[in-house]
Amino acid sequence: MHAVTKPVPFLDLSAQYKKLEAEWLDTIRATGIKGSFILGPNTTEFEKEFAAYVGVKHAIGVANGTDSLILSLRALHIGPGAEVITTPFTFFASSEAIDVVGATPVFVDILPDSFCIDPASIKKKITTKTRAILPVHIFGHPAEMGEIMKIAREHNLSVIEDCAQAFGATADGKVVGAIGDTGSYSFYPTKVLGCYGDGGMITTDSDAVNEHVRRLRNHGAVKPFIHAEIGCNSRLDEIQAAVLRIKLRTIKNDIAGRQQVAAEYDKRFAGTAVKTPSLPRNGTHAFNLYTVRLPQRDVVRQALTDNQIGSSLCYPQGLHLQVVYEHLGYKPGSLPVCEQATTETLSLPAYPGMPLDHIERVCEVVKGALK
Repeated sequence: MHAVTKPVPFLDLSAQYKKLEAEWLDTIRATGIKGSFILGPNTTEFEKEFAAYVGVKHAIGVANGTDSLILSLRALHIGPGAEVITTPFTFFASSEAIDVVGATPVFVDILPDSFCIDPASIKKKITTKTRAILPVHIFGHPAEMGEIMKIAREHNLSVIEDCAQAFGATADGKVVGAIGDTGSYSFYPTKVLGCYGDGGMITTDSDAVNEHVRRLRNHGAVKPFIHAEIGCNSRLDEIQAAVLRIKLRTIKNDIAGRQQVAAEYDKRFAGTAVKTPSLPRNGTHAFNLYTVRLPQRDVVRQALTDNQIGSSLCYPQGLHLQVVYEHLGYKPGSLPVCEQATTETLSLPAYPGMPLDHIERVCEVVKGALK
């Protein structure tokens, strides 16, 4: 008889939950006893702790990562008639937020190694309508923020950092989210710092942006029942803030765990056709996802599936070629580096504490499929 091989999940959150379960449930009970569920003490303290970790004056908790982008754009007065330059190689929310505020996303190409937005491409697309740049620190790799900030200053543009996949990553000695005018974070459960539902955060050093976002997230209210503008309901609730406070205490260990898994993969893929993730020249990678380039990507993915190994196809189509953006006029070949990446990239299982035998099994199947 053949030994039964256990599946390798793409992500396993259960082990982490078991470690946190007792403290997490105690916190829920304490929250219930206090009877403060929205904008309470856990949210206030988490905002302070988060700001200190990132190295900014202000952090504002919101309902999710998408809202963190939308409210950042609104607080920076970016709306109808404006153009915002961004990457096509990311999750839809990055460009969706631009549309939601009435602005137009302008897609430019990416760098082949990091998959982040290409600063040289940004320069070519600046017009009199350009108001902002929205770089994404994709997969946990920081964008070229030094060059991006230089371009922004030369053209008087705002910079909204999309840090949804990169909490804790660094660039030029700073934590991502502390470099642009604002940083936007998602606490979706699969993120480097994830809660047990939806949640998001905005970081900024601007007192004016801080005040504006706090107003916008609470229906535009300047005080109870007095409203200065149309806002929305986008508040990080107490129970999610509580678990995020617990997780934040050990986040450096969690990020180190992700980096260790990536190093194990790198070692085993050395000398093969697998192109492993590049590391930042002047920073650190948070490895929210371990994404490789592969010849015959689809063949490899099928082999993983056949062997009960999880994987994720991030991303199968550039945003510039999606049906929803047909009106912008991009065609196949418009952004060739991005388009090539969509045919070659695959994210492999990677999370803190991933067993070594799981890593070895993934590598064995990938290398076997490439023979």
